[in-house]
Amino acid sequence: MLGPLASLKVLDFSTLLPGPFASLLLADMGAEVLRIESPTRMDLLRVLPPHDQGVSASHAYLNRNKRSLALDLKHPEALEVIKQLLTDYDIVLEQFRPGVMERLGLGYEALKAINPKLIYVSITGYGQTGPYKDRAGHDINYLALAGLASYTGRADSGPLPLGMQVADVAGGSLHGVIGLLAAVIARQQTGQGQHLDVSMTDCAFSLNAMAGAGYLACGVEPRRENQMLNGGSFYDYYRSRDGRWFSVGSLEPAFMKQLCTALGLEELSSLGLSPKPADQKKLKDALKTEFEKHDFGELCGLFAELDACVEPVLNLGEAIAHPQLKARGLVTEVPRGDGSTQAQMACPLKFSDGLPEPRYIGAALGQHTDQVLGELGFSAQRIEELRRAKVVI
Repeated sequence: MLGPLASLKVLDFSTLLPGPFASLLLADMGAEVLRIESPTRMDLLRVLPPHDQGVSASHAYLNRNKRSLALDLKHPEALEVIKQLLTDYDIVLEQFRPGVMERLGLGYEALKAINPKLIYVSITGYGQTGPYKDRAGHDINYLALAGLASYTGRADSGPLPLGMQVADVAGGSLHGVIGLLAAVIARQQTGQGQHLDVSMTDCAFSLNAMAGAGYLACGVEPRRENQMLNGGSFYDYYRSRDGRWFSVGSLEPAFMKQLCTALGLEELSSLGLSPKPADQKKLKDALKTEFEKHDFGELCGLFAELDACVEPVLNLGEAIAHPQLKARGLVTEVPRGDGSTQAQMACPLKFSDGLPEPRYIGAALGQHTDQVLGELGFSAQRIEELRRAKVVI
């Protein structure tokens, strides 16, 4: 099985999380992804703990199904290799600060001159323009500047560091893939490629879907715990007697009625959609009191039988074992290359025609250098000359 994106060939210059997660999705859907890696600057993901048999679990996952070509881009010979690759690979994904690829001779205009059909995706923190384009940043900074952190967290303790990278993944990775595939469709119509400027801050800003719409149209500034969905209503997390947590999202009256009936609070079910802060506080305080009367297991049993939008907060081990996630096949075994396999999160996208089975975990640095150069017509002698010159490893 080839997968729906089998016709795409991607040169991936990215490291860390946003670019690699984007190209993982592409590779899982059948695209041929070749990582262009520096032999002198180690990708942090290769050393990030925890490790499984000496390999970073994060690297093994984020770079599965991709080949690795170790190439020192500062050598003129490396540029010639890239130019040859562009006769076959017509999508570039890069994550350097603006101007870096241009200084290496690998900017969009230079590569477009070689292949006019080239689709060139740049994922950066702040984009290719603006006063912050050269500024360093991380996920937490992008969320802060995009306004999202201003109404996330608790009113008395401030914003919370989230457990996953929203700006990196929802901002950079997913928007990068969406833009890339849109450019592929456009190229099918026009025969021309284009440059995509994906700013993680821009894309995080667009995630202010409801709050941003409310502010721009009505001037309503969201604050922590003053909105229906950010802790300003009963829609929240509640602690059980034994210190576990439950999520309660019973917004619709039918769900609220089930929730209140289950906890003996029938008389409060009409308060669920009340816009009055006093009503929301009364309902929320009552729910807190009732949840704290019961242990986690008891509450799990109670709400498993109800369709009330109440679910337990699971740790990762519990989530993996949950019958819904198991039924959806969200864990897969990926070959290591030595006959054994590593358990990894599966591609979450479901196609009626299916997807190809995972081929291998993230490759060792330069694992496919000889293979890729051989495909380009380099002789074994020439490859060895490049290796001695430290152009490749």
